[in-house]
Amino acid sequence: MKILAIEASSLVASVAILTDDIITAEYTINHKITHSQTLLPMIDEVCKRTETEVEEFDAIAISSGPGSFTGLRIGSATAKGLGMALNIPLIHVPTLDAMAYNAFGTDMLICPIMDARRSQVYTGIYSFENNEFVIHHESCAVSIEELIQMLSGYGRRVIFIGDGIPAARDIIDAKADFDYIYAPAGMNRQRASSVAILGALYYKDGRTETAAEHLPDYLRMSQAERERKERENG
Repeated sequence: MKILAIEASSLVASVAILTDDIITAEYTINHKITHSQTLLPMIDEVCKRTETEVEEFDAIAISSGPGSFTGLRIGSATAKGLGMALNIPLIHVPTLDAMAYNAFGTDMLICPIMDARRSQVYTGIYSFENNEFVIHHESCAVSIEELIQMLSGYGRRVIFIGDGIPAARDIIDAKADFDYIYAPAGMNRQRASSVAILGALYYKDGRTETAAEHLPDYLRMSQAERERKERENG
């Protein structure tokens, strides 16, 4: 089994190759959103470095959102184009699930955070129970105060992960009534390797889709869509 993984949901552009259970390559850039210029050259580079022909891939795992509308569209278009050209399936991996997977093995509740702006964060609640990945609350967009209320009900120590922490930290520090820590920098960014590992699990379970079927998970309308709807409603 050989899987190409693509992560483009935020400032981070990341690609990885998983061969059976081994990450043979990962290439990550966390600098400016130029995914339209960087993703294909990054894929080409990891293929060259690992002597992999694109025809060898069995599937493409794509970080499906939520996140940057632009980044998600570019990542989706890249995955769909390759999937159609190679006639292979796509594996839909929620971005927050993959971020939570960065904390594999922890006994804490895992709470990834991405800044959704408009006083909200994209988040979810996860844990590992006997090394099984458990989703307690699927991806959603909520205020930081709502998230704190959600977490309070679990009565467990929490590890916060993600590039949305700077936007949420002050409110968390002021209002959280449970024990928590913030993940170190090495765990805080979206990584294609986590997308690949989860993608492999989903692939083995038959959870794939065609390139034509794939759609990103935006969770809410873009600013342009909101403005258009407001104009239509007068």
